[in-house]
Amino acid sequence: MCHWLCQCVVSPLIQGNDRRNEKAVLHRKLVKHFHEVGHLHELTFSCYQRMPLLTNDTWREELSRCIESAGVESEMELVGFVFMPEHVHLLVYPKSPNVSISFYLARVKQPFSKRIREILAAEGSPLLSQLTLQERPGKTCFRFWQAGPGFDRNLFSSEAIASSLEYIHNNPVNRRLCEQAMQRKWSSARYYLDLPSRQHPELPTIHGLPDGAIS
Repeated sequence: MCHWLCQCVVSPLIQGNDRRNEKAVLHRKLVKHFHEVGHLHELTFSCYQRMPLLTNDTWREELSRCIESAGVESEMELVGFVFMPEHVHLLVYPKSPNVSISFYLARVKQPFSKRIREILAAEGSPLLSQLTLQERPGKTCFRFWQAGPGFDRNLFSSEAIASSLEYIHNNPVNRRLCEQAMQRKWSSARYYLDLPSRQHPELPTIHGLPDGAIS
């Protein structure tokens, strides 16, 4: 089962360089994205009501393309990732000091959601109605993703970054989706094990760790 980081949202308020001073706000609506130069970001967002919607390879390829495009638009480098059936973990590194995490997430999630809605409509899938919500009388909204900003944790120490990558890559193993992390196609695990096909064409480009991230 996924650890508590996938069940709630943590917005750390960092004082100085001591992780012991990080304070968590455990409420989805209170999370705030902020960026400090040199920080990596561990991002987690879930499918609507944590439904296992990401089990279709065609959809996962589409999500990979959206992550790729969002990275270019937002000057964001993908360091690590895993697609789980009902949620996504991304470890990213902003290349610009003025980067917007909110903009990056929007450019990942909105085009993907729009594309899935088009696919479901073309297929006449009953899932379309399940994911179409009535916001108010006369207005409906298609929702692939759970509302809210998701989880965002700033990482700046070697230990925290290494721990994040280990957790991300072992998530499918802990859920018994595979026996070894490298067996999960929809993950960056093979990249860091330096195995053949470490950069699969159907996956988003993995840029690896920035220089000096792990000493």
